[in-house]
Amino acid sequence: MVERQHGEPHLNGNPDFEPVQPQINVSVRPVDTDQGRTSGMGVEWDVVACGSFSREAGRWAMLRPGQALPT
Repeated sequence: MVERQHGEPHLNGNPDFEPVQPQINVSVRPVDTDQGRTSGMGVEWDVVACGSFSREAGRWAMLRPGQALPT
C-alpha cells in the first residue's frame, strides 16, 4: 500500500512486518486541478512512530542499490 501510494515498486512481495502501536498523522486537504480549481478532497497519511521501528542505518540504500532514495 505504501509503495503504491508513493509510486514506488514493492521491495518485498511477501512482507512479514506486523506493526505494534503505529501512530499515524492524517491530513485532509483540497485537491487542485491544473487550472487552479479545487476538484475535491484528498487524504494523505503518514506513519510518524511505531513500537516496531528499529534504527537500521543504510537500510533503504541496501534494499535499493544504485537507486535514488525516497524523500
